[in-house]
Amino acid sequence: MTILPATIIDIPVIHRLAQAIWWPTYRGFISSDQITFMLAEMYSLKALEQQFKEGIDFLMVENDNEYVGFASYSSIEPENNIFKLHKLYILPSEQGKGTGKKLIDYIANLSKQKGGEVLELNVNRSNPAFSFYKTTGFEIYQTIDIPYHHFVLNDYVMRKVL
Repeated sequence: MTILPATIIDIPVIHRLAQAIWWPTYRGFISSDQITFMLAEMYSLKALEQQFKEGIDFLMVENDNEYVGFASYSSIEPENNIFKLHKLYILPSEQGKGTGKKLIDYIANLSKQKGGEVLELNVNRSNPAFSFYKTTGFEIYQTIDIPYHHFVLNDYVMRKVL
């Protein structure tokens, strides 16, 4: 497994991976309408390009010459040394193999090298990934409901001290 920095050239791969990962990941606890909307809103080629322009760093995960996942992170509160893990997605066929943990550790180290003291993420309260994040050292910081267009995101904000 190799973790590589992503560039604008990788946007079509990130888009394709998001389409392959979101449906099996979220189908059990959010509606098909919401999945379709979120994919269009956050993972269209244009939306991904905008995220790159905003300074969000993307990483790609490669295994056996194939991309199997991606993540993104950025500094969100430089004055408080807080970084945010915006995205962490691994193909279902690769889950449970330690890939996600290695990716979190990699991002935690990068964030720490850049002065980060805390890594934060949001996770849907019904997402089974919540347990995974707990095992990697994240703890619930807040329980929030975020109005997002015509949906409400029922999330935990989780934090990990670096």
